Amino acid sequence: MIRDSGLETDAMLLKGRVVVYSVVGCPYCKRAKARLEELKIPYHDINLDAFPDLRADMQERTKKTSVPQIFFNNKHLGGWDDFAEAEFKGTFSEFLGEVADNEVPAEAPQLPVMQRTESGDDCDMSFGIDEYYQLVLDIRKSGLIGDHRYHLRNYKNSFVGSELVDWLVANKNMSRKEAGDMGQELIQRKFGHHVTDDHEFKDGYFFYRLVEDDESEALNTKFPSELEPMPAAQLSENLRRLILKLYADYLSDDGRSVDYAGMAKSEQFEQYVKLSAELQRTEVGKMTRQETLAFFINIYNALVVHANIERGPPISVWQRYKFFNTVSYNIGGQLYCLQDIENGVLRANRKGVGQVRAPFSRTDPRLCVSLDRCEPLIHFALVCGAKSCPPIKTYTAPNIDQELRLAASSFLDGEAVGVSGNVVSLSRILKWYAGDFGANKHEILAFIVEHLPSESEKRAMLAPLLKSRSYSIEYQTYDWSLNGSS
Repeated sequence: MIRDSGLETDAMLLKGRVVVYSVVGCPYCKRAKARLEELKIPYHDINLDAFPDLRADMQERTKKTSVPQIFFNNKHLGGWDDFAEAEFKGTFSEFLGEVADNEVPAEAPQLPVMQRTESGDDCDMSFGIDEYYQLVLDIRKSGLIGDHRYHLRNYKNSFVGSELVDWLVANKNMSRKEAGDMGQELIQRKFGHHVTDDHEFKDGYFFYRLVEDDESEALNTKFPSELEPMPAAQLSENLRRLILKLYADYLSDDGRSVDYAGMAKSEQFEQYVKLSAELQRTEVGKMTRQETLAFFINIYNALVVHANIERGPPISVWQRYKFFNTVSYNIGGQLYCLQDIENGVLRANRKGVGQVRAPFSRTDPRLCVSLDRCEPLIHFALVCGAKSCPPIKTYTAPNIDQELRLAASSFLDGEAVGVSGNVVSLSRILKWYAGDFGANKHEILAFIVEHLPSESEKRAMLAPLLKSRSYSIEYQTYDWSLNGSS
C-alpha cells in the first residue's frame, strides 16, 4: 500500500516528498517510520508487499536489497542505520532541507497508482461463468438430490446417475449418450463426484454428489464454484490481492495482530470467501516451484484467518491439534488441511510436529503437488494465528525467493533470536523444525547468522560465538494466544 504517515496538522509543511520503501513486519522499517513521526515529518510509505514490481526500481536506485530505504525527494538517505547515523553526525538537516525547500523532481521515486477495473476491483475477474454452473443450479432445482440407500449404507444429498440421464434426456432435448457425456463432463469439471470417489460417471444405479453437498469441513465449499477454471497462478494472484485489501484495513502496521471481528463483517471478506470457492476446480499440479510456494503460503495464511473468523481460535492443546489437522480447503478436488499444506506440500512431504508419518502416501494424488525439496524459509512466512508467529504478509511467485529471505531476515532479527553473553535464545519454531535448518546446533546457528541482515547487531554478536563454539542454546516459550487486536 501507499500509506500516508497520518501526522496531525502540526507536522512540517514540505514542498518535496519523503518516501519510505518498507515491508510488513520489518523492525527497522518500523523504527524508521516511528522516528519520522516523532520528528513530525510527513512521509509516504511504499509497501513492497503490495507493490512487488517496485522492488527492482528501489534496488536500481539504491544498489541495495534491504529495507527500509528512505528518500528525501531524489536524495537517498539509506536505511535505518544511515538514518540514525545522520542524526548523530548532524547531517540529517541536509536531507530535511532538500524536501523543505524544493518541489519533487521528476527523477525522485514516484508513487505507484493502483490499477483497477471498471468495477473498482483490482482483481482479474475476466473469466466468465462456467456453463456447467447453470447445470448445477438446474440439478439442484430438479428434485433429483436426496438420500439413497445401498448395502445398508445411507448416502445423503446424492443423485443417481441413470436418473440424471433420464432427466437430461427429458428436459435438455438430447440423446441418452449425449446426456451421459454431460454427466461425465460434470464430474471431470469437478462440480461433483461419485460418493466414494472410486469411478467416473456411469448411466446406472450409481450415486453422485455435488461438491457443496459433501459432508466436508472444507471452509471454501460454502459456495459452489461459478467461474470457468482459472490457472492456479492467476487465481492465486487474484486471491492475494483480495487478501492484501483485507490486511490493509484489518491488519496492524507491524503485521502482528488482526481485527478479526471487523474483518468478519466486511464486504471484502465475503468477497474473499466467495472467490475461495474457485479453488475447488483449479489445477495445482502444473505450477512451478515459485508459483507453488507463493500459492500455498498465501492460502495457508488466509485459511488460518478464515478459520479463526468462522470457527474461533483454538484454546487447548487438543483444539490446536484438531485445528491444524481439520481446518481445510478443497483445492483442485482434494482436501488440504493446514498440516497437508505445510508438511505435505511446502516441506516436501515430511512428518510434522506430532505426526507419526508423512502426510501423503505414495498413492496420494496430492503428492504430485509436493515440492521436490524442503524449503526452510517457509517457517518465517507461515502464520498459524499465534502471537509468537511471524508477521502476516502476502507473497508473489516472481519474487518469492527474495521475499522469503526478507521475511527470514526480519523475523530472526526480531524477538525470535536473543543473545545474552554466550547464551542464545531461539524461537521454538527453530526447535520444532530443527532438521530443516541444519543437522546440529552449529549448523542451525550458522543458518541464523547467514540470514540475519548484514548490519544486524545480533549478527555481529553471534558470529564470534559461532566461530568459538562456546555458547549454549535455550528455547523461548511460545505464545499461543490469538494474534487478534483488542
